[in-house]
Amino acid sequence: MTYDDYLDGKPAVITAALTGGVHGKEAHPDLPETPEEIAAAAAACEEAGASVLHLHARRDNGERAFSTERFQEVADAVREATDDAVLQHSTGGTAAPDALRHEPLRTDPAPEMASLDMGPLNRYERLTSENTRGLVASLHAEMRERGIKPELEVFNDGHLNESLAILDDLDDPPYLNFLFGGGTTSPPHPRNLINRVEALPEGVEFNVIGFGTHQLPMTTQSLLLGGHVRVGLEDNRYYERGELATNEQLVARAARIAEEVGRPVATPEETRELLGLRGR
Repeated sequence: MTYDDYLDGKPAVITAALTGGVHGKEAHPDLPETPEEIAAAAAACEEAGASVLHLHARRDNGERAFSTERFQEVADAVREATDDAVLQHSTGGTAAPDALRHEPLRTDPAPEMASLDMGPLNRYERLTSENTRGLVASLHAEMRERGIKPELEVFNDGHLNESLAILDDLDDPPYLNFLFGGGTTSPPHPRNLINRVEALPEGVEFNVIGFGTHQLPMTTQSLLLGGHVRVGLEDNRYYERGELATNEQLVARAARIAEEVGRPVATPEETRELLGLRGR
């Protein structure tokens, strides 16, 4: 996507990242953790404009879960609570053993999309994840086998190199997700996003995440460059300084900004057409 896509009013895909796997209710008392809580947040975000729901699963004690069984509970609850949204399961952002990383892909039905970390990363002092090439390849192979669209997670320029090297192995259109913040994510500055976008071959779709206070400026810039956006409590707990947000507030703001700058918000049907998804 390009600035010309912005000028042409190409629909913008909004992804809602509802809970994540790093912080819990100690950081935000209303962070959804149970399948019922996640489903309620998903329905509210779909109503507010999100067409993709990025899902993590949690154990009963709030810790992150990877088992197919727990993802099945979450996915079933979300499907029942929503109308037509695209489900995207997380396989990354973790130092969990490689075998567990495949389990979120094995629900019935399989998710339409899943995240795919493109290399090693640190999330501050919380975790270090190796994401070897062997693991990336095996996750991608299982996604292809099950008809799951990979969202390539590009935490830094090295991950961009890795992504560009496998573009020929991806179904059209390749879909890259640029992350900006601390740790080994890219420094959150507008010039860094511009450099990333300029490095993309024609036909690649991109999405942007900004952690914490960087969520609003980085995602807004993505809209101006023809990209898509991800917002939600996984990435940012605050609506503004000192005021905790809800997931649907963050989605509603992203939708409002997209419309104001001339990017209509993509429906789930338009999202499936834009990203080449198989359908719910």
